Amino acid sequence: MTILATLIVLAVLIFVHELGHFAAAKAVGVEVQRFSIGLGPKVFGFRRGETEYVLSAIPLGGYVKMGGMGDEVMERIEGGAPEGDRAHGPRDFDAKPIWARTLVISAGVIMNMLFAFGVYTFVAAKWGLPQLDTTRIGRVEAAQLPAGTEALAEVAAGSHMVNMGGRDVHDWGDVQEGFYASKPGPLRIEFSNPDRALEIRIPTDEPQRRQLVQAVRSWVDAGVGAVNPGSPADKAGLQAGDRIVALDGIPVRSWYDFVDLVEARPGQRVEVTVNREGRDLIRAVTLDAARAQRPDGSTVEVGKIGIFPPVDRFAYREVGLGEAVVAGARETVAVTGYILGFLRDLFTGGISPKAVGSIVTIGEASGQAAAAGVDTFLRFMALFSVNLAILNLLPIPVLDGGHLVFLLIEAVRGKAVSVEQRLRWSNVGVLVVMGIMLWALSNDIMRLLGL
Repeated sequence: MTILATLIVLAVLIFVHELGHFAAAKAVGVEVQRFSIGLGPKVFGFRRGETEYVLSAIPLGGYVKMGGMGDEVMERIEGGAPEGDRAHGPRDFDAKPIWARTLVISAGVIMNMLFAFGVYTFVAAKWGLPQLDTTRIGRVEAAQLPAGTEALAEVAAGSHMVNMGGRDVHDWGDVQEGFYASKPGPLRIEFSNPDRALEIRIPTDEPQRRQLVQAVRSWVDAGVGAVNPGSPADKAGLQAGDRIVALDGIPVRSWYDFVDLVEARPGQRVEVTVNREGRDLIRAVTLDAARAQRPDGSTVEVGKIGIFPPVDRFAYREVGLGEAVVAGARETVAVTGYILGFLRDLFTGGISPKAVGSIVTIGEASGQAAAAGVDTFLRFMALFSVNLAILNLLPIPVLDGGHLVFLLIEAVRGKAVSVEQRLRWSNVGVLVVMGIMLWALSNDIMRLLGL
């Protein structure tokens, strides 16, 4: 299951990415000599028109070989067959204007993002929108509440929201819709456990409503949903499914309580009490220290333990096509923000370098997603497609981002970067990419060895 799921994910996303380059090249009149899924020696192929369609031996990438695209670079980096002393013509890649070449280079990333949007939209239209199956309040961020909604800061953590503006709420989607869709002005909200009611004023503009939704967070149990490989939690033996009871003897009610206690102890040795299969266990954990950004833009050192919260139960709510499209766009944007945040934290030290995984991690995640159902597998493919798009935009020669940098330099100085310079920098890029792959693979090997 895992191997098959991994091959499907890689094949589909590589095909989608390279199809973007292929279609854009054809659209602007560039000669396409080869369309390859995979790298290295050809396993199977056929020719149709001017293009050879190839399945290659190494399923870790693909390429579209275009006439005149710095032939030596393509031959060395992408594995395409050398062109020899072919005559250059108006259909060469390098003969096209900068805007056309930029479109061709960007098209792979654009296709990956469109694929993710399409998949998220399809899943929402087919299965509905996944909503947290709870109306329990986990935390209200008072500092983020827009004017007129400050009364929400008085709601006790653990309270259940039962009614908004005369309409009963049954899941977290109803709660968010109540904030998004209610008319501007007064809104009465009723709670239970404990019973109380309050009135707020719904803002008129969309940004403030979004701010309100982000400020009111759903309840999350204090538990271990997953453990980051190589993290302090992993080294201490914490396991998925553990329920967190206390930290340094301080009782923990919710995930937010636990995060507060961890972040207040950067670099310290703490004792985490967990309940595992009905037994309380104490594990000593030496927390990492990382820099985190406050809402005002300043930074502060916080503790990190390396676990993810447990996944709450979801309930699917049927939606129409229009709402599915909106949901697809929102989820694509949200996932993009999450991945960019991960990269930022990785470079600033907020996340351990050991969190980066290789094909082994991808395979494990693919297998788990496939086992969870078709909808979960499709959503994983969409997430990985966004991830692939963003990584391809990194300004590393041999990646799309590196080619775009070359085009930017050409646009600024009015002269193209020579083939020799591109080859030199591409060799550097290959070393960088190989180094990243070896780094990620070593992380997985160390994790599998329990080191």
